[in-house]
Amino acid sequence: MTREIFIYQTNTMAITKDQKKEILKDLDDKFGRSKAVYFADYRGLSVKDIANLRKALREEGVDFRVAKKTLMQLSLKNSDLPEAPSEVMQGPVGAAFGYDDVVMAVKTLHNFSKGNDNLKILGGLVEGKFITQAEAVELAKLPSREELLAKLVGSMKAPVSGFYGVTSGVLRGLVQVLKAYGEQKPEEAAAPAVEEKAEEPVKEEVPAEEPKEEAAPEEAKQEEAPAEEKAEEKPADDAEESSS
Repeated sequence: MTREIFIYQTNTMAITKDQKKEILKDLDDKFGRSKAVYFADYRGLSVKDIANLRKALREEGVDFRVAKKTLMQLSLKNSDLPEAPSEVMQGPVGAAFGYDDVVMAVKTLHNFSKGNDNLKILGGLVEGKFITQAEAVELAKLPSREELLAKLVGSMKAPVSGFYGVTSGVLRGLVQVLKAYGEQKPEEAAAPAVEEKAEEPVKEEVPAEEPKEEAAPEEAKQEEAPAEEKAEEKPADDAEESSS
């Protein structure tokens, strides 16, 4: 009896009631914590293949559990999740539980199936909704979260480095100015304000000019003076003429 046959026998052998409870409790916990669960048909895999698959999934933080479809359906019901469609629950079912990333679990299954045709993805449960086998494979081809973050950082690296080069000189100059100002004594720091106040021009009061109207009477008197003199001289001339 080969190891492969032994696996199938252990999965088909009747299990006790207590064993069912333990399996169901474990499945309930994993369905409740998972962001995505992907189901696969593992028939044809050897013990070594399954061990390698578990190891590859575990390295990505993914758990892999094998159970009868009746227990899988019961655990889905206990977790308030929809019942799995018939095309997902075919024979012995292996479930890969992804807790942090909805893509990594199916991506690992898909990569493993490339080297081993005996592993077949049947579908998945993503954010409480079942998806088909074709949709699961499409998700497997998407970049993982780490790959997306790496691309994002790479696209941002060049612009950020250029921006840093432009702003670093300005920031250094500003820091030096603030440092020099902070090292000044209080009286020195206040000196410019006093000097600026002292340099303010003092407005001189310009005496108001005497209105021209006041000077007008004097000029009029000066202008009128000859006329009076002529008036005084005229009678003198008349007196001379009368005496003659």
